[in-house]
Amino acid sequence: MERREIAVVGGGLAGTATAIALARAGFDTILLAPPAPTDFRSTALIGASMDFLDRIDLAGPIKAKGESLAVMRLVDDTGRLFRAPTIEFRASEIDRPAFGTNILNADLAALIDEAVDQTDRLERRAVAASGVEADRDGAVVTLADGGKIAVSLVVAADGRRSVMREAAGIKTRDWRYPQTALVFNIGHDVPHDQISTEFHTKTGPFTQVPLPGRRSAIVWVEKPDLAELYVDVKTEKLERIVEEKMHSILGRVTIESEIQAFPLSGASVDRLTGERLALVGEAAHVFPPIGAQGLNLGLRDCQALVDCLLESRDDPGRASTLLSFEAKRRADVASRTVGVDLLNRSLLADMLPVQFARSLGLSAMAAIPPLRRFAMREGVAPGSGLFRSPWRAAKEHRSAKRAERKMAGREEI
Repeated sequence: MERREIAVVGGGLAGTATAIALARAGFDTILLAPPAPTDFRSTALIGASMDFLDRIDLAGPIKAKGESLAVMRLVDDTGRLFRAPTIEFRASEIDRPAFGTNILNADLAALIDEAVDQTDRLERRAVAASGVEADRDGAVVTLADGGKIAVSLVVAADGRRSVMREAAGIKTRDWRYPQTALVFNIGHDVPHDQISTEFHTKTGPFTQVPLPGRRSAIVWVEKPDLAELYVDVKTEKLERIVEEKMHSILGRVTIESEIQAFPLSGASVDRLTGERLALVGEAAHVFPPIGAQGLNLGLRDCQALVDCLLESRDDPGRASTLLSFEAKRRADVASRTVGVDLLNRSLLADMLPVQFARSLGLSAMAAIPPLRRFAMREGVAPGSGLFRSPWRAAKEHRSAKRAERKMAGREEI
């Protein structure tokens, strides 16, 4: 029987990045990853995700291939009685050149594949895993071709229908939304100026995310029956509809890619670990394509797992290490799950109290800079805002202003 220290099951972006990070940290790692289909979507990699990718020397190439996100704009386009003002979140407000980088998934996959080939202690094998058995002493992964590999730890990154999670008996809770996401890329006449605009509509968000040049990615959340109709609409007519939904802020629009439709759903697990097993990415949580949470949350899983394993090199799958990983990730995963769910459902709700509460919250962020900066820091690096509360930020802001006035007075003298 073959032996390795760690087996990463699943060749998606999160799983492959985890395997690279583990191998570069010195663990003898095997990546079990059948070829993935071409993905025409893009991913906005935010803050902490880019920090993790920088650890495996991918941040630079990603920035070169992608487009920076300097401003995130929210526009209330619901047409309801209680409407929030337009809000612009600027990375410069929290001393960052950008919140992150938006890159085509095909380009990101190519960069990650290249990194795999350049990483020692990492073997990639194009075979699926069909099962796992584990006890206190180790785990054995069964392969689809009948082979078996003994390891200390299995990292399940095999997606929302994870075979490894099911084999470990970890329960999931699934739910669906009455929505479908249409995803495609466009060209446009007017430069986007590194601004991403999210229009909040009655059927869900309609989001434009910058790509290099005069190009952007579109994530359009719509009622399923309407989404089905839009997929079959002639290209010229759909281009006019897209331009109208964006209120022509980017001028004339041309559709440049295949239109993909994804029914919106979510999922959570009752635990992130099992015997000699850790879940990352969509094996651990499923998000609708709202707020750029999916892959970013998965990469934070990867970062936390690698950090925990560095503290137990002699036995990376020991129970205490996995408990530490679970403790590090539980609050982040739970808070993002609730946050995205509430945001999406608040757009669908017809009840005036819900609309008023949503409008009030967004209005407060627009009017109160410390609160807005708190939200931005939490979005970029979860937990940073908790240790730097809005009240503390306001106090620091006032102190800085007093110091500026004092210094100006001295210069006048």
